Amino acid sequence: MTAFIVSAASDVGRTGWYVVARIVIVGAGLSGLRTVEELRRAGFEGELTLAGGETHLPYDRPPLSKEVIRGDKDETTLRPAEFYVENKVDLKLGSPATSVDTAAKSVAFADGSTLDYDELIIATGLTPRRIAGLPELSGVHVLRSIEEALALRADLAPGKRALIVGAGFIGCELAASMKSHGVDVVLLEPQPTPLASVLGPVVGALVERLHRNEGIDVRVGTGLTSLSGEGAVAAATLSDGSEIPVDVVAIGVGSVPVTGWLDGSGIELDNGVLCDGVGRTSTEHVWAVGDVAAWQIGDRRKRVEHWTNAGDQAKILAGAITGTGDPDAPTQIPYFWSDQYDVKIQALGTVAPTDTVHIVKDDGRKFVAYYERDGVLAAVVGGGSAGAVMKMRAKIAAGTPISDVLESTPA
Repeated sequence: MTAFIVSAASDVGRTGWYVVARIVIVGAGLSGLRTVEELRRAGFEGELTLAGGETHLPYDRPPLSKEVIRGDKDETTLRPAEFYVENKVDLKLGSPATSVDTAAKSVAFADGSTLDYDELIIATGLTPRRIAGLPELSGVHVLRSIEEALALRADLAPGKRALIVGAGFIGCELAASMKSHGVDVVLLEPQPTPLASVLGPVVGALVERLHRNEGIDVRVGTGLTSLSGEGAVAAATLSDGSEIPVDVVAIGVGSVPVTGWLDGSGIELDNGVLCDGVGRTSTEHVWAVGDVAAWQIGDRRKRVEHWTNAGDQAKILAGAITGTGDPDAPTQIPYFWSDQYDVKIQALGTVAPTDTVHIVKDDGRKFVAYYERDGVLAAVVGGGSAGAVMKMRAKIAAGTPISDVLESTPA
């Protein structure tokens, strides 16, 4: 393939034109794949390598806690092998990156190999947090990979007793999926409600009600102290002093960005890879996208850990690298969702747990909540109310005063 010549006017500290013959993307998940797609769509014809630590073709992770655990799917591959052949993408799978030399423009991998690049894109995503000090026992799972999801599913059977540690989105989705197997589920959360750190306690209480109504034993304000058993987990001691029998434990206490391989590289890090508003890092010819990337959003840098964000950022980044982007493109409104039982929980806008929340619909299962910040509509969250959520996009984008929104909302 021929090299791609782009204007360097958008590259930090450069002017004129330069040649990009090879782009290396480290991280073969959704963000890495979407960046491949967008670069080719933007006209990049140079060498393109997608590298990842797992042996699988890029696959979708959100279904792991839902369809895969329920048994509806056994794999979630995003694109078949033919896609990479047709788009002339070199795949380097099964060996994680271990370091990058930004002066030499080279990435080193665990198998001892290296790859040179003209432009490097970091898309390494997240890794789950672990709870230190727990014993090595069978039946204890941390969900991130397809293998981990299949192993957890294999441990589920009617009548088994499961403990889920952490009632974030993964924990709540696991609770719903495990219940479909006839498992008795205890959902443990140290905060006042499920999802309190994401959606705030008001909407968190509605989510808690949903799970309680489905027969989940939700225990809030309580954490895990220890696990015990002979080879296999048999009991859990909680921070309130109680002990419960368990056969299966799933730990979902959040994730951290995969940036250890960047230590010493000079690339600026702070709870992720720090970037400007199009994905450029502090180092020339290095970019970042997806969950690992803290992009400039307004007056702060923030990581956005949502599925749709991967595609939005990939398109912007590809446009910046190739010089084909639209500088006047409207700002994307953040959006994410979570499927729990038959209820799709959707959030549109930038949700903060400290926002003032207005519940404008609540029929006991379905709900709609408006989030107010500085007197304007910042976000809307709904459960089983897709139409009511999505129609608020223009009002959120316009920063509509919350008083106007409430006034026009049917009682």
